[in-house]
Amino acid sequence: MTFFLNNGITPDLLIILAIDLTIAVLLLTLMRYLQGWTVKVNSRHELAENDNFAFGISTAGAVAALGIVLTGAITGEAAESYLVEAIGMSAYGLFGLFLIKLGRFLHDKVALNEIDKNALIVKGNVSVAIVDAAAAIATAIIIRSVLMWAEDLTVYTFIAIFSAFAISQLMLVILTRVRANRYAKRNQGASMQDALAQGHTALAIRHAGYMLAMAFSFNAASHFIIFNPEAYVANLIGWLMFSIIMLLSLSILIKIVKKLVLANIDLFDEVEKQHNVGVAAVEMAISVSIALILAALMA
Repeated sequence: MTFFLNNGITPDLLIILAIDLTIAVLLLTLMRYLQGWTVKVNSRHELAENDNFAFGISTAGAVAALGIVLTGAITGEAAESYLVEAIGMSAYGLFGLFLIKLGRFLHDKVALNEIDKNALIVKGNVSVAIVDAAAAIATAIIIRSVLMWAEDLTVYTFIAIFSAFAISQLMLVILTRVRANRYAKRNQGASMQDALAQGHTALAIRHAGYMLAMAFSFNAASHFIIFNPEAYVANLIGWLMFSIIMLLSLSILIKIVKKLVLANIDLFDEVEKQHNVGVAAVEMAISVSIALILAALMA
């Protein structure tokens, strides 16, 4: 199909855009209601009547995450027909939605296994909601990078996407465990998850920054790993090895830059003891900035 004529927009292209936009809006709407169904509450009641900020932050993270995934499904050349475009957009969108929800479940049960994340969010725990939203967005950034890396609409493509997704969830768990162990060493064995459950917002913001940074650095792998839809093991090993290398490199760089940018500031005391949200926000910005720069350099 021809979509451009003399550098203009043709009716065919407008129809394709309308199809993509309609499916995207429907999926975003579905995500909002899924948030309530997942934790067995009425989303309208929580958002508009209870004014549950934590539920709002969690829902915002989920909706933003799906929006990020959908940009990966939309980006690229239009399909050969309206039906193929609608099927492709719907398939990638629904698969992305499924992976976001699965990632949230895994993060809840594995990464934050010491607390009941859903119950805390319903009770209004903003700290846990921030971590929940960041985990969803981090997962979405990774899914998008894999969608951009993979090609065509085949079973092999979905297997490749799921393989990279699985590796990303493993890395998020490892990151959480490493951060939790460091927190415990600095706080006489105290639990980072318990601190989040008690409303430690500064700690949540800092951890959110690390998760987002890891996701952005993960994106760099798509520039180095050649897509081979039938090479299941090679894809899996490639994403795993590159993710480990990027996580280690990122951790070292972030540590160095924080010492320079936040020189003469006791980060342990300010963030973990005084709950200084401002300093934690700067830490988050540094983490994300370094990851973006690192990913750009490797593009």
